[in-house]
Amino acid sequence: MGNRGMEELIPLVNRLQDAFSSIGQACNLDLPQIAVVGGQSAGKSSVLENFVGRDFLPRGSGIVTRRPLVLQLISANAEWAEFLHCKGKKFTEFDEVRQEIEAETDRVTGANKGISPIPINLRVYSPHVLNLTLIDLPGITKVPVGDQPADIEQQIRDMIMQFITRESCLILAVTPANTDLANSDALKLAKDVDPQGLRTIGVITKLDLMDEGTDARDVLENKLLPLRRGYIGVVNRSQKDIDGKKDIKAALEAERKFFLSHPAYRHMADKMGTPRLQKVLNEQLTNHIRDTLPAFRSKLQSQLLALDKEAEEYRGYRPDDPSRKTKQLLQMVQQFSVDFEKRIEGSGDQVDTVELSGGAKINRIFHERFPFELVKMECDEKEMRREISYAIKNIHGIRTGLFTPDMAFEAIVKKQIIKLKEPCIKCVDMVIQELINTVRQCSNKLECFPRLREETERIVTSHIRDRESRAKDQVLLLIDVQLSYINTNHEDFIGFANAQQRSSQTNKSQSSAGNQVIRKGWLTINNISIMKGGAKEYWFVLTAESLSWFKDDEEKEKKYMLPLDNLKVRDVEKSFMSSKHIFCIFNTESRNVYKDNRTLELACDSQDDVDSWKSSLLRAGVYPEKTTTVESETTSTSDNFSMDPQLERKVETIRNLVDSYMAIVNKCIRDLMPKTIMHLMINNVKDFINAELLAQLYSAGDQNALMDESQEQAQRRDEVLRTHQALKEALAIIGDISTSTITVPVPPPVDTSWVGGSSGGRRSPPPSPTAPRRMSSGQRPAPRGAPPPPNRPGPLGPFNNTADSPQAPSRPNRAPPSIPSRRPPPSPTRQAPP
Repeated sequence: MGNRGMEELIPLVNRLQDAFSSIGQACNLDLPQIAVVGGQSAGKSSVLENFVGRDFLPRGSGIVTRRPLVLQLISANAEWAEFLHCKGKKFTEFDEVRQEIEAETDRVTGANKGISPIPINLRVYSPHVLNLTLIDLPGITKVPVGDQPADIEQQIRDMIMQFITRESCLILAVTPANTDLANSDALKLAKDVDPQGLRTIGVITKLDLMDEGTDARDVLENKLLPLRRGYIGVVNRSQKDIDGKKDIKAALEAERKFFLSHPAYRHMADKMGTPRLQKVLNEQLTNHIRDTLPAFRSKLQSQLLALDKEAEEYRGYRPDDPSRKTKQLLQMVQQFSVDFEKRIEGSGDQVDTVELSGGAKINRIFHERFPFELVKMECDEKEMRREISYAIKNIHGIRTGLFTPDMAFEAIVKKQIIKLKEPCIKCVDMVIQELINTVRQCSNKLECFPRLREETERIVTSHIRDRESRAKDQVLLLIDVQLSYINTNHEDFIGFANAQQRSSQTNKSQSSAGNQVIRKGWLTINNISIMKGGAKEYWFVLTAESLSWFKDDEEKEKKYMLPLDNLKVRDVEKSFMSSKHIFCIFNTESRNVYKDNRTLELACDSQDDVDSWKSSLLRAGVYPEKTTTVESETTSTSDNFSMDPQLERKVETIRNLVDSYMAIVNKCIRDLMPKTIMHLMINNVKDFINAELLAQLYSAGDQNALMDESQEQAQRRDEVLRTHQALKEALAIIGDISTSTITVPVPPPVDTSWVGGSSGGRRSPPPSPTAPRRMSSGQRPAPRGAPPPPNRPGPLGPFNNTADSPQAPSRPNRAPPSIPSRRPPPSPTRQAPP
């Protein structure tokens, strides 16, 4: 490769990448892109090739860049190239790369000068490059030829803008020396996207093709038409050189001879040429690397600080030390006990903000899920009345009774009490499951020692299962105690005398509680048709008499109010496409609930929210739907008979008595269940972990085997120590790079108002014709404001020539020089040594 400056940067970047690879991270330097912008045949592709140091772009008479070429340089051990459109195919000969670029261009654009914004992506792998992206863009043209569209100029401008607007793109604005620099389209585009001139470098090509007696000295010295980063002159290979297979190395030597031998440039030959351009661009890459180092240093220092404490613990670690194992076993068991108690009793530290767990979930089971299960066990009203009537008739037998029998009341009440066993057992099961989940969560901190974790979970879970049978026996005993004696003298029991007045008192108590707010929260109405906007979220307010929803939680704009009369709740199966959990409210008399809908489907984010809303609806008197079997439906239809008025009064009396007594039983069970479970299960498990777990672990086997660390923990320890050392080395390397490289300061701003904008395609006005210029010997200065002599370039090139005016005589059709003055050979006193 011909870019020595890049080869000097490669070891620097490799050291950085090696430092980051040792800690398993990528060194993302994000080096800037380099885009070459200019008119057609300005020498853009040659400038790009000279920077890379390889001859690989299409050349020849009439061959121009007609598609963007995105060239990715990738550091590798061998040298080859590959195209994105030819995946898997490696090109080792760069003549084949050139031919493939020509063929791919023709495939998309055709062979008749067409253009396309679709880029050709070429990757060059080499040990002599940095990871850079270079972009060769189509030249700016104004007149369409061949298959080119009428708006060819605007299309190419848009295409160029897609690349150079990026802040990480360095712009090489290429202008031939034999054209008018003041109207350079490349400089206009660069100024539009880089008004401060921080990433624009002017490149003057074809200095060897200027008219005899003219030069670009004032421009290259940045005195005339200045840029912030100045200009660099280059001499590319001619078409004859390319056809003659003149290599880049020989071309660079010829370029150096040109600048050393030319009388106008030899005093600044060391600031001209392709090597100088390479040096300037490599300085920009070095500056970029240095600019990224503070962020890298800060990142590494924070990682090192996070690992300091852990690395210090591991540094003197001896896995087989018996005393260390004993001490660590005691610490682990003590920590497990503390964590379990905190999760059950609640704690201010390590609060889970994602979901309920431990004691909070058990609290929900006690006060929401269990009451809901109790209410679900209540039988249907019609079925209840039918059972009471059968009991009354069967007790009287062949005789017609005059009084309401006590035995019918007791039979119905006992049947209802027996139904309480199922929800009580289910409550115990839910609490046990949550206790086991809590044990597993607390044992996560023991994962470094898999044998200890496994044995701890086994011992504690076995104890929980042992307590499960005792708790269930005690719960069933509570139900049996309720069955053993029906206490009709209870102070809350209404008695036979007041049974008939109960319904009127219930209605009064319900009306007095009508304004009581039971729950508020967000719910989604799921069954709104798409024509009416689809599912929407509203703010719901549940009272003892109604369910209302509002537009938002300010409760100013009420959307609807639904009375709770004759409403029930049923579950809705979760749809495949929805993440919501749904339940619905319906009317038992088959009436519309909400507008034209028979049901009101409400959606929540989780099943816990659904259960919580169901419990709140229960408090408001909206009960869940009963699932009746075919047998019960057949029985109810076949036995649907009308009762005489006397029997109806007896049924109503017993029905009220049953409601009153079951309310007492439910209240008692709801109070005793949490207390029983807390005493027999939760408190007992906490005491067992505090007092017995360590002894059980010692008796389970060899405690040294329990404390054998996992393979993952050993790897973790080695990784922490290795990463800690690698971070320290990486920080040292970054410090070395900071001291071994130099940041080149940004040049001061210059007045670039002479560069016009590209909008509208207007030509920018040139500088004042009175700008200072050098004149040849014997030439007298023209009067102020007078035009220059015919057939000679003006101070800023042909734009100020009299040949451009209508009165000027015609000139031969050749490229007009844009450099401002003719120069005689320099005098001996000004001549710089070669």
